[in-house]
Amino acid sequence: MTGSDSAPLRIVLADDEAMVRSALRAILGAEPDMEVVGEAATGAEAVPLVRQLRPDIVLMDVRMPEIDGIRATEQLLAGTPDPPRIIVVTTFENDAYVYDALRVGASGFLLKRSGAEELVQAVRLVARSECLLFPAAVRALAARHAGTPTAGARGPAEAAWPARLSDREADVLRLMTTGLSNTEIAERLGVGPATVKTHVAGVLAKLRVRDRTQAVIAAYEHGFVTPG
Repeated sequence: MTGSDSAPLRIVLADDEAMVRSALRAILGAEPDMEVVGEAATGAEAVPLVRQLRPDIVLMDVRMPEIDGIRATEQLLAGTPDPPRIIVVTTFENDAYVYDALRVGASGFLLKRSGAEELVQAVRLVARSECLLFPAAVRALAARHAGTPTAGARGPAEAAWPARLSDREADVLRLMTTGLSNTEIAERLGVGPATVKTHVAGVLAKLRVRDRTQAVIAAYEHGFVTPG
């Protein structure tokens, strides 16, 4: 579910601050390829709302009453057919809560202080899912937190690392962890973008993850790549 020229990206906002939701709605609603279809003030409200509306993207505040953004993300990805891509919204990029959210399946994160242009670009990037959102920050989070036990968290670290990646798939995964897009990986390896797309799909299937962010987290969690 990534939207198209004729169908704008459908977005749900989940944040306990009405002013934040209003600002996000104003920014995203002004874009011709985006439509805010619903709002929730808690994680408990967000889960049934998202299942009802079936949006493409959810902007999910990490810290909310009743059910926080991590648990809401986990519930949505575990129990929703064809779930949306979730971007968690946070105040601090180094927050362990952010890593936990990525670990259970969020596709990226945004800082609450992000500008309008950065917000719009982030939504489009996650919808396309052809490269990481803020790759340097994701790598830093993974390097800092990989292997740290997280209460109640389930994600890539819970699965055994599959040793069946082909040599080319392993090369592609290493380049994915640096934040390169499919086109950039293709240029680096001297192959076509379609070939890289096939290898990326193979990596995701073998790691049993749904997007690039979870593949990078898994690579760090299992020591396939190491910090630095």
